[in-house]
Amino acid sequence: MVATPTNTQFAVAVHVLTYLAGTDVPGPVSSDELAASVNASPVYVRRVLTPLRESGLVASTPGARGGWVLSRAAETMTLAEVWRLVQGDDPVLGLHGPNPRCPTGLGVNRALAALDRELADAVEARLGEVTVADVLRDALTVGKMGRRPR
Repeated sequence: MVATPTNTQFAVAVHVLTYLAGTDVPGPVSSDELAASVNASPVYVRRVLTPLRESGLVASTPGARGGWVLSRAAETMTLAEVWRLVQGDDPVLGLHGPNPRCPTGLGVNRALAALDRELADAVEARLGEVTVADVLRDALTVGKMGRRPR
């Protein structure tokens, strides 16, 4: 059985940033086009992009010819930055709230919370070594990704 995450915002954010970095057509990319690439709804894509826009990674323009563009070079965007924007302080592990009267549950929760902090630090450190440009380069090489048609 393969575990599936319930929060896909990080993967969607990296996908969209990589798509925007890889476009060779000037101008904004619509939420509909990004949603088609991600295989999600445009509403979800816009929700994922909101913190990226607020932080200055992307910009958007409204209207019929509006859409999304990168605000910075892909080489300057680390995946750690994206992780912090979409993950925030949410746990890496699927922690739960045990019965407050159960000493085992409380002990397990404390132990997992400490482990979760260690894992989050390790994930962020590793993601800090990778840029959106690196992901684009890998996608073009390994995935045989073509440039976006218009």
